[in-house]
Amino acid sequence: MNLNKESMASFIKQCQRVLRVSRKPDREEFMNVAKVTGIGIIIVGVIGFVITIIGQLIQGTG
Repeated sequence: MNLNKESMASFIKQCQRVLRVSRKPDREEFMNVAKVTGIGIIIVGVIGFVITIIGQLIQGTG
């Protein structure tokens, strides 16, 4: 039980350290992250669409 309390205290200290270091991004940084994330989602969607189309074409010729 003592080990559990120590690990919980360590976890809380780590969380406090992260919260002290973290900051709210400015508008430019947020927009850059949003653009990169959006582009990544679109790329993954296009790849999935292409794989689906290829799979349908292969099944149709078989």
